[in-house]
Amino acid sequence: MATDHDLATLNTLAQALSRSVDLAEVLQAALDTVAELLALDTGWVWLLDEETGAPHLAATRHLPPGLVRRPQLLMEGPCYCLTTYEAGDLRGAANVNVVRCSRLAQLVDDADGLRCHASIPLYADGRKLGILNVASRDWRELSRDELDLLYTVGALVSLAVERTRLADTRSQLAAVEERNRLAREIHDTLAQSLAAITMQLETADALAERGESASLRSVVSHALALTRATLEEARRSVLDLRSAPLDRRTLAAALRTLGDELRAAAGAPPAIEVVWEGSEDALPAAVELGLYRIAREALTNVMRHAGTTNATVRVAREPGHVRMRIEDRGAGFDPSQVAPGRFGLVGMSERARLLGGALRVESAPGRGTNIVVDVPVRGGAAARGHA
Repeated sequence: MATDHDLATLNTLAQALSRSVDLAEVLQAALDTVAELLALDTGWVWLLDEETGAPHLAATRHLPPGLVRRPQLLMEGPCYCLTTYEAGDLRGAANVNVVRCSRLAQLVDDADGLRCHASIPLYADGRKLGILNVASRDWRELSRDELDLLYTVGALVSLAVERTRLADTRSQLAAVEERNRLAREIHDTLAQSLAAITMQLETADALAERGESASLRSVVSHALALTRATLEEARRSVLDLRSAPLDRRTLAAALRTLGDELRAAAGAPPAIEVVWEGSEDALPAAVELGLYRIAREALTNVMRHAGTTNATVRVAREPGHVRMRIEDRGAGFDPSQVAPGRFGLVGMSERARLLGGALRVESAPGRGTNIVVDVPVRGGAAARGHA
């Protein structure tokens, strides 16, 4: 039967483990919380490599001086708890139990009185993740309730380890999808523009051979215009690839600055209004970056295709999600008639999907265009910096 103290311990541990998706931070929080709540001195975590299965020391807390000074001798290679864990001996480290530590046994005068430790196995869906070891100077036989508590601690830590690995995998997949999206965008813009420039120059070459100077000037002028437009597109793509386009600003501040930049680039006085509803505190970094790039693409499309230089960006923060709406009263278009991959709609939709959200296009000829993005927000500003 779990006591109030046990429940409080598990609640405190769960809160500590939920604050980050960084594996090193999660493991350190697990060691520190378990050691402090159970009045223990020392701890360390072994994790098994996901590909090779080889164990490595992933986190430590207050190791005895001898282990610190001689890590290659004492904290590398096999030991009793790792061997029994890998073998699945339920009376050894494969189950929660007190184990006489073969590493500590090698320390004669420098073990701070430590000889035994409790080994807490870490599993996920039957897969071995590693071991969390905790030790105390006045170690004693643990009661059944204490072992059960440590078993639950192991389950919580295992879930946290798996969560961090899934988050890392998701981040890697998102990076791959983003690279694919950029490749498609480069193909649809720069590659096509360069092909058009090549055709114009080939035509100019033929006209030059025939001595048709009047037509030649027109073709060269067109090629020059295409080249300038392509150069501007290349610059925009490079800016889009910057690692920190928000430059430590909040999304609200970055969107207002974006409006100023587009006004300057257009050479006209467009009115790009930013309306922010709710707190302007920082959102999770991935959400801010994704919404910023969607807004940039949408506003660039307004400048190029809408026949207007006026637009409004409305951002509403609500519990659990954020909604952004980019409105213009320009020419509008029929979304069902847009050629695949054009107007940047594919790229904007993919960005929204990578954030777990959705993008909707509302438009009709002569009635302007609305781009609506709705994205879930988990963890608020605490998630900033883990995108």
